[in-house]
Amino acid sequence: MNTKEIMDIVLELAKLEEIPADSGIIVKGENIKKVAIGVDMELAEMLLSKQLGADLVITHHPTGGSPRINLHEVMSNQIDSMVRAGVPINKAQKVLSERKSQVERGLHVSNYDRAVSAAKLLEMPFMGVHTPTDILAERKVQELLDEKVNNNPKATIKDIINALETLPEYKKTLAKPVVRVGSEEDYAGKVFVTMAGGTGGGVDVHKAYYEAGVGTIVCMHMPEDVIKAVKEQNIGNVVVAGHMASDSVGINEFAKALEDKGIEVIRMSGLIDPK
Repeated sequence: MNTKEIMDIVLELAKLEEIPADSGIIVKGENIKKVAIGVDMELAEMLLSKQLGADLVITHHPTGGSPRINLHEVMSNQIDSMVRAGVPINKAQKVLSERKSQVERGLHVSNYDRAVSAAKLLEMPFMGVHTPTDILAERKVQELLDEKVNNNPKATIKDIINALETLPEYKKTLAKPVVRVGSEEDYAGKVFVTMAGGTGGGVDVHKAYYEAGVGTIVCMHMPEDVIKAVKEQNIGNVVVAGHMASDSVGINEFAKALEDKGIEVIRMSGLIDPK
């Protein structure tokens, strides 16, 4: 199997027709039988992967090249998420715009060649699958909470936590799902999962979700300024499901598909083994 065929597998799983801007094949490879995959794969992980006999390194987070520089472009996908939650499309675009610009400015100055040049020098095939695996995580967690929580009008935040911990990644992680705004006894209201879209949309995006009728947002992580603002607004709850665990939910869907194709998978660098 080659890198294109492997990329096609994750695109099909995520129901994407093209490679997102924050993902891609950075160094091509052929005859791949063993893959090392993790949340953050850079030089140290590449060297370890080579020592372990891997034919390909797959990173979740875009550690280099155009996937890193262009991460902000996939943030536009958050507009579609907001619209699904009931936010008018024009408002969704407006509230996202400044945060998207901030992310672009931050990544523009980053060392985008560090991991890429290492992979080339090591002659190690290298690829990134950020948005596709985030989509897999978001979809799986939303479907779980729709089944366990959203069909119960008096479901509480505790019910969300209990539902999350039925998945092995959340059960096994050291960084358990936590309530960042609200309390476990609070009613959940409409629960909406936001885990894809590059990175967090910021204060205005979260406010738009609550104004559209979302009661609780479930996300991978949330910065302090957003937590503070949501508390001050006092109109919604936040459950941070956990970064490594949530990334692992999506990556493991992809890893299992590779294993089903007969490829050996080495899980590392923050990826929680569900077995």
